[in-house]
Amino acid sequence: MASSITADVEDRASHWRDRIIESDCESALRTMPSDIVDLVVTSPPYADKRKSTYGGTHPDDYAEWFLPIAGELKRVLKPDGTFILNIKEKTYNGERHSYVFDIIAGMRKQGWLWTEEFIWHKRNCYPGKWPNRFRDAWERCLQFNKQKKFNMYQESVMVPTGDWAKARLKNLSETDKRRDESKVKSGFGKNVSKWVGRTMVYPSNVLHFATESNNRSHSAAFPFALPEWFIKLFTKEGDLVLDPFLGSGTTAIAAKALGRRYLGIEVKADYVELATKALQNPALARRVGK
Repeated sequence: MASSITADVEDRASHWRDRIIESDCESALRTMPSDIVDLVVTSPPYADKRKSTYGGTHPDDYAEWFLPIAGELKRVLKPDGTFILNIKEKTYNGERHSYVFDIIAGMRKQGWLWTEEFIWHKRNCYPGKWPNRFRDAWERCLQFNKQKKFNMYQESVMVPTGDWAKARLKNLSETDKRRDESKVKSGFGKNVSKWVGRTMVYPSNVLHFATESNNRSHSAAFPFALPEWFIKLFTKEGDLVLDPFLGSGTTAIAAKALGRRYLGIEVKADYVELATKALQNPALARRVGK
């Protein structure tokens, strides 16, 4: 029975693999069958930004605009799939607008689980001076799931242990050798001795990636490393990765380079052409590290 269900999903998904669709994303999503996508990674046009290319949506209207799209993404995502939303609230009338939190609340009402929040630290953000705040050096990457159990391949994104281990693990106390309760009684006590001799550890939820230095004629291209990291973490080879705001094609290029299938939706014809050419260029694909 399980094999027949898998075969049915594969059959329904086959038409949507390795495609770029020129359309507004909500209309395109409505034509897609349910439960066929393994991972959604996207960065929608931010409120009142990119007016010259995407028109811009007022912050007060942003959640109302985005939530129907989120509902369609929930429908096309597999039960064990993941949705990563890269977004940052803008300042409006002297304060940070609440539309990101409005989206989170609205998506939870739709049945999404707000599972995790990753922070993308922009290592090379430009300096500047503003009268009442400092430069933005980070953006949110919000993780949503349809259920508590979802596909996650943590070993694929492990990082070197680091210099901290040399001093911390050199002389272990008695409490370091057992699962000791934390001082704040959080239930997250740990056995430090288990890390002796290990060269790789799991990363934190802060991702340190430089912004895209060559935006490939797109007004807001994010770096290859960002979708690449999430694709490694939440998919395996052959899985289908969707970006409903594809732009210049970064997510699709990363998916293809990592042996995944891609599906992109983009409303601007110029960007569809740009992404299509990039996907046919092996040199660009090789820029994504494996």
